[in-house]
Amino acid sequence: MQLQVARIGKPHGIRGEVTVQVLTDAPGDRFVPGTQFIVEPGSAGPLTVFSARWNKDILLLAFDEIETRNEAEGLRGAKLFIETEDIGAEDDDEGWYEHELVGLEVRVGDNVVGKVSALHTLPVQDLLVVTTDDGKEVLIPFVEQIVPEVNVAEKYVLVTPPPGLFEVNTDEAPEAQNPEAQNPAAQDPKAQGAAARNSEEQGNA
Repeated sequence: MQLQVARIGKPHGIRGEVTVQVLTDAPGDRFVPGTQFIVEPGSAGPLTVFSARWNKDILLLAFDEIETRNEAEGLRGAKLFIETEDIGAEDDDEGWYEHELVGLEVRVGDNVVGKVSALHTLPVQDLLVVTTDDGKEVLIPFVEQIVPEVNVAEKYVLVTPPPGLFEVNTDEAPEAQNPEAQNPAAQDPKAQGAAARNSEEQGNA
């Protein structure tokens, strides 16, 4: 079985380096010089790591097979894979890969609320991208407290979202948080004037 460990981004510089989106918790082990990757699409590979270095939070890779910026541009969007046989026992707890999660049902209790459409791997915390049944995208922190169960065999993930998580991207959410939206008089000058006159009349009475 093949596991995706990176997605290639834009070229960096003129000597064939590329930026990559890291999809592994062990980049120091995955991107050492001499490592050979299976590439999707196949016409772009295989690729062998020549060098790996960090530019702030961005990993830059150079490959033996790529020498120019134009060649690097041709790799944009390519996916890098390794065979599972290349993964040692120390990597058993490395976590889930994007291709294992995409397409899984997302359940809240017994209710299916959408499907996993992507995994964003970030330095601080990974995020599941969930596409709901009505087509909206919701970002869910991929932590045990919120995603307590991932069942690849049964093709679902169980989430226990905090209140409002699935409403944060809806059109109704800003209105619900806007007191003026619930009080038409606050938006209508005529209604404000009538309210003021009523108040004066009650005071005079």
